[in-house]
Amino acid sequence: MNEKLTTSVLFVCMGNICRSPTAHGVFEKLVEDAGLSDVIQVDSAGTHADHTGEPPDRRAQAAAERRGYALQHIRARRVEDDDFQQFEYIIAMDVDNLSMLQEQTTSESYSEVRLFLDFSEGRESEVPDPYYGGSAGFERVLDLVEAASRGLLEHIRTRQ
Repeated sequence: MNEKLTTSVLFVCMGNICRSPTAHGVFEKLVEDAGLSDVIQVDSAGTHADHTGEPPDRRAQAAAERRGYALQHIRARRVEDDDFQQFEYIIAMDVDNLSMLQEQTTSESYSEVRLFLDFSEGRESEVPDPYYGGSAGFERVLDLVEAASRGLLEHIRTRQ
């Protein structure tokens, strides 16, 4: 039996309606464009359950669509304990969510839990939450997410 190696990535923010679904959609397209959809799995979740089952924020969807990314298939869900055994990478958008994820991690956890912008060459360490701001915030999130997505894909390629 010839099994392909797969890598799995879970993007996490608070509600899973702005930042993490944006990262999910951008990274998914980058993976698809690289011809790696059969070996890299992508998902997103939130540390809170306030928006479970909802689609991404309409402003996030509109900003992403303008750049050619689809988010409408994504539905918010909360991070589950099983995620720490199912995903190789659990990627937090900010320090608060990183701390919450680290608290959920156990000795049996399979996942590498990191900040998303660790994979970017920019000076910022966190993807800011655009929820309470205007459209410029969603554009800024996309700028940061695109850069970090390229870095994450390169990181994964060098480790396989």
